[in-house]
Amino acid sequence: MKPITRLLVANRGEIARRILRSAHRLGIRTVAVYADADAGSPHVLEAGSAVALGGNTSADSYLRIDKLLAAAKASGADAVHPGYGFLSENPDFAQAVLDAGLVWVGPPPAAIHALGNKAAAKQLALARGVPCLAGYQGSDQTDARLQREADGIGYPLMVKATAGGGGRGMRLVIDAAGLQAALDSARSEALSSFGSGDLLLERALLRPRHVELQVFADAHGNCIHLGERDCSVQRRHQKLIEESPSPAVDAGLRERMGACAVALAQAAGYVGAGTVEFLLDEKGDFFLMEMNTRLQVEHPVTEALTGLDLVEWQLRIAQGEPLPLRQDQVNFAGHAIEVRLCAEDDHFSPHTGRVLHFMAPAHARFDHALQTGGEVTPFYDAMLGKLIVHGANRDQAIEKMLAALGGTQVLGLPTNRAFLAAAVAHPVFRAGEALIPFLHEHGDAIRQTLQARQQQVLLPAALAVHFGAGPGAAQALPCPFGKALRLQHGEQVLAITVFETGEGQLDMRSGSQRHTASGGPDGEGRLFITVDGLGSVVQACRVPEGRWHVQVGATDIWLKDASLEPAAGLAAAGGTLELRAPFNGKVIAVSAVAGAAVRRGDTLLVIESMKLEHAVCATRDAVLAAVDVVPGRQVATGQLLLRFAA
Repeated sequence: MKPITRLLVANRGEIARRILRSAHRLGIRTVAVYADADAGSPHVLEAGSAVALGGNTSADSYLRIDKLLAAAKASGADAVHPGYGFLSENPDFAQAVLDAGLVWVGPPPAAIHALGNKAAAKQLALARGVPCLAGYQGSDQTDARLQREADGIGYPLMVKATAGGGGRGMRLVIDAAGLQAALDSARSEALSSFGSGDLLLERALLRPRHVELQVFADAHGNCIHLGERDCSVQRRHQKLIEESPSPAVDAGLRERMGACAVALAQAAGYVGAGTVEFLLDEKGDFFLMEMNTRLQVEHPVTEALTGLDLVEWQLRIAQGEPLPLRQDQVNFAGHAIEVRLCAEDDHFSPHTGRVLHFMAPAHARFDHALQTGGEVTPFYDAMLGKLIVHGANRDQAIEKMLAALGGTQVLGLPTNRAFLAAAVAHPVFRAGEALIPFLHEHGDAIRQTLQARQQQVLLPAALAVHFGAGPGAAQALPCPFGKALRLQHGEQVLAITVFETGEGQLDMRSGSQRHTASGGPDGEGRLFITVDGLGSVVQACRVPEGRWHVQVGATDIWLKDASLEPAAGLAAAGGTLELRAPFNGKVIAVSAVAGAAVRRGDTLLVIESMKLEHAVCATRDAVLAAVDVVPGRQVATGQLLLRFAA
């Protein structure tokens, strides 16, 4: 037993706040660390003390073992919790913490080494009889060897980075023609993210579920599981929606998967929290993907279902205490769902910017590090936080999640809030039939749903601009002069005239159409707007360049106030002759060549942003007139990248 008295949290954002919360409840003093970009962030302000690491990028701050150990020494910390991501699965960091005489809140370095590498974990699993997909995880990493092995495995197959997680360094290869490009891309992303470009090959299941088991082990030989989480709704191999229990797992399957998960953990001499991830096919057979040797982003789903504090368990086990419960004492109640709120648009492109307004939902758990005025930078992951709800059954949990998403307000930059609401409401998800290809198969339909909803709330959104751009709420006295508004929504232009008829009543005229409306503040800093008898809660804020970000319930709309611009100056469909950066990032590859003809869908360049590589493609057939960027250059949102011939 070695009691923890002062804990250094070697992480940032919402997970740092989550760890601090449990530590404070247990009476443990806390220390935060922060990069320059995070000075003034909530986790820094909530800790008992904080130590600056310097630098902005993770490579200069949260990935610097020397800086973290120096911070622990300077602050008097006697324990280190790594959170997830960054160095949480780095055995060298775990060993360095132990060598410094500190408590490491995580598994032993040997277990991290054995399980943190996908290839090594697979070999250990096979020795213990855990089902695995056919593949290659050898040390010969030459392209020639990988191509021979791929031909032997057959297609389709997955290329995976052996290190790390989070979907980085993963590529699906349908046939031999796509293998080399997948190897190059996966190796580059893995090297950038994890410092290792080693890859493995694995037979691909095209329509599986992603089901993972939460395991816990202590230093006294005890190991149990805390049930499964279904994480099948993903984009770019990264999870967006997680739930427990899985709609596809019954008690018998849970027991079999749990036994395999526990066997793998015990084979590695595991201690602490870990997650064993499986692919579950349509016949009910499961196969090991990997084991993550850390706390997961989606651990609150398990907490909601079991009523347990998993961070408290981590801290108690790190102090040498035995597991608080036996396997037969673990109880599961109801249904829990978590969604990841990310700074990205409906096509999953990341965005940076300032949060101009933030309000958390009233009746849901929201683990986040958001604050009004906070800056979302390109240096870290796009996830802003995660919403968690718990219901008596799955249908109730879905309705609670929809209400929570509608009550979450984040204005100033694009988020996937509305996309998540539409995905959760989709009939395939409601039926419990969402598999890993769900977003690939239904993403376009979800986007069409969002566009239809935007059209339905366009008039309330326009009135929000009317109120926000004017003196405030409607005047008490009638005004005979109408206020003309011309708002641009994508390529659509909405021209309306608003007449204030007195006592908060409005007339709206758009072409030959006429609408009655009313509106004003609802007492909580929002607007309540009624159009033709239908009321909506609306929140709006002005963003740069005359644009407005408006939230109407669970729908987000971006409008440009072009009322003072000549009508002829508004953008027309297909009129652009430039390609500009869709988000902040670093250009890592340029395949475009001036004078070359390109076809719609051709990759022109690759931008790395928020730790992921994004291909920027031609939106139409064209001839390139000029290329204005080179590899290695940092670009800002809207920066000119390429020009096309007229």
